[in-house]
Amino acid sequence: MVRTPNPLWHTLTHLRGNPRACVWTEPMWGLSMALVLPYASVFMLALGVHDEQIGLIASAGMVSQVFFGLAGGIITDRLGRRATTALFDVVAWVIPCLIWAFAQSFWGFLAASMVNGAMQVTQNSWDCLMVEDAERGQITRIYSLVRVAADCSALFAPIAAILVAQLGLEPAVRVLFINAAVVMTAKIIWLYLWSSETRQGRIRMAETDGHSLWRLLAGYRGALALLVRSRGSVLALAIAALFAAVTLINATFWQVVVSQHLQVPDPLLPFFPMVRSLMSVLFLFTLISRLTGGMDLKRATLWGFGTYLAGQLLLVLIPASRGDADLATYALLGVCLVLDSFGAGMLFMLSESLVALHVDEAERSRVMALQRMLIMLAAAPFGWISGWLSGIDRTYPFWLTAGLLVLGAVLTATRWVPTHPEPEPEQEPEPVA
Repeated sequence: MVRTPNPLWHTLTHLRGNPRACVWTEPMWGLSMALVLPYASVFMLALGVHDEQIGLIASAGMVSQVFFGLAGGIITDRLGRRATTALFDVVAWVIPCLIWAFAQSFWGFLAASMVNGAMQVTQNSWDCLMVEDAERGQITRIYSLVRVAADCSALFAPIAAILVAQLGLEPAVRVLFINAAVVMTAKIIWLYLWSSETRQGRIRMAETDGHSLWRLLAGYRGALALLVRSRGSVLALAIAALFAAVTLINATFWQVVVSQHLQVPDPLLPFFPMVRSLMSVLFLFTLISRLTGGMDLKRATLWGFGTYLAGQLLLVLIPASRGDADLATYALLGVCLVLDSFGAGMLFMLSESLVALHVDEAERSRVMALQRMLIMLAAAPFGWISGWLSGIDRTYPFWLTAGLLVLGAVLTATRWVPTHPEPEPEQEPEPVA
């Protein structure tokens, strides 16, 4: 009996060109941003920034991403996918990390968040760099591998925990931000040297050469028309916007509710993303890769929304701790992590893949930039709203995420559009008279 190779592992080992360069450099995220992000909100609280201000910073960052997202398609077409990714990775990550490393108040964190909004430019160009020369059938698996690379980065979480335990929260986080700036610089250089401009990128650079900014901006009208006419793109946009809002709230306040409401000690905080990420990798290589192997992804999307919803509801139902968290609290958090890792892993891959699968290939850069701008615009208010809710009760932001996930499941169940045309039934030959 011949064993069928794992489809995700087979894709990883057979990637070539730009997809390989993008996927194989992504684990460096683990030695940079993934080490410090679990502490970001708790770090701000330690410096006197309030819950409402943290939420406002998150929303302001989203608004910044909206403006950068609008410009992202134009910049990507003019400079090319490869050069744009290198330049704006520096702007979006290296510079903000240095600002975060020396920030002392709300205003420093706000400034870093606004500059970090440039990530939408490089997200657009990086996506184009990664998938434009890839086979269409590989796209969902490529995004799964990106998620795996990000999740494997959690293996380095003990480094952050040891630093916090030895140096204390504030000095350790500042060291980690400086480390992130250095490692991200190395990642940027490696990706630039290993990649090449895409075929569509060269076409768009030639087509936009010599055109004014206003003429290129006017081209968004055509991109918007393409987006609105595609029911599949509109649904993908809605799913991605809901997932972005849930991700924003969890990234900002999950560690806060665990630290402040459930009384988990600071040195243990990075271990929760580590466990979630390792479980996500396991699911991506097994259950998720099997569920998304077919062309119709509707059932997989419903599984993603439903499982993530269960994890969020369980989190808010864990009783508050009066002293240090007890064994029962850790056990329930473990179940939350299992549910979140499956749901978030599934929805991350699907939300990105659905956008890429429904987009018009000739206008990929502008349409995806427009989609990302609309996604960020829709998600932006939820940072401030969740901050306001957290100021009332630390569990309230997660009741909000539960509602958003229910909405996503309803839209998927009632408005689904296949990512590939349904085959037409074969016609019976007419009888010969």
